Amino acid sequence: MENALKIARFHTRRSGVIAFSGGFHGRTLACVSLTGKVQPYKAGFGPMLPEVYHLPFPMPYHGVTVEHSLHALEQLFKADVEPARVAAIIIEPVLGEGGFYAAPAELLRRLRSVCDTHGIVLIADEIQSGFGRTGRMFAIEHAGVEPDLITIAKSVAGGVPLAAVTGKAEIMDSPLPGGLGGTFAGSPLGCAAGLAVLEVMREEQLLQRAQDIGRFMSSRLKGLQVRFPCVGDVRSLGAMVAVELVKNGRADAPDAELTKALVQAAARQGLVILSCGIYANVIRFLAPLTIPDALLKEGFHLFELALEEVASGAKAKAAV
Repeated sequence: MENALKIARFHTRRSGVIAFSGGFHGRTLACVSLTGKVQPYKAGFGPMLPEVYHLPFPMPYHGVTVEHSLHALEQLFKADVEPARVAAIIIEPVLGEGGFYAAPAELLRRLRSVCDTHGIVLIADEIQSGFGRTGRMFAIEHAGVEPDLITIAKSVAGGVPLAAVTGKAEIMDSPLPGGLGGTFAGSPLGCAAGLAVLEVMREEQLLQRAQDIGRFMSSRLKGLQVRFPCVGDVRSLGAMVAVELVKNGRADAPDAELTKALVQAAARQGLVILSCGIYANVIRFLAPLTIPDALLKEGFHLFELALEEVASGAKAKAAV
């Protein structure tokens, strides 16, 4: 992400950057400035990188629409920064840390149009959503939108440290020789692992597997949604699946306490799960795309047991 930002700034000779609330782009100082969540990422580490602006990310469950996001962009250009000063618009096609909300295709298409009009670089952060997680190689493919730059990491080398910026040659070639680099750049081991991952993805048809995993997870979670009022929303794009926990089925009453208890209850059952979301009330599911069906089913059985435990405990506490 640091390199993508540097490339965009060098190419455009501009400094402003637009990102989205709830987005997560990393922990280094420039990246944490882009990240749209204060705790635990920004608190105490300021001042942040200047000329970074945030827009609301569409969240239908909370009444935030594409129109809200686009209106905020229009207001930003009128009140805070002229488009000619903006180097890049950076977006996760599916929010990761922000709660697994998929960016509507309409938003991505409109952002592409805005960037084309004003000479702004459109950067897709696919570090969490890329490499087959959503059933396509990259999540932005679902919208039929071509970004200028894409950042990738995590799954790209199956656990071996590797990350990359890919993009259009005229933009990528802008920085002068030596302008980009790093201690581990061009790691032979990382590159070999990346090639092996591509072979496995093709041979084991993992893009289709991601869709199958997503359908299974969504079906099981929607069944739990019927049984438990605390399950407020279930959403997925391929195998990128999340459940949002709330109080009394109310979208405006996030239940971070229950979510934390659920993570701990699942651990007691032998299941590791991870929370996310601006209000820390979302459980995100990121099962390996190579997971056997039996293990996937076992994991969801343990999750159901943990949910029953915390939900019954919360109900008893409320009764008292």
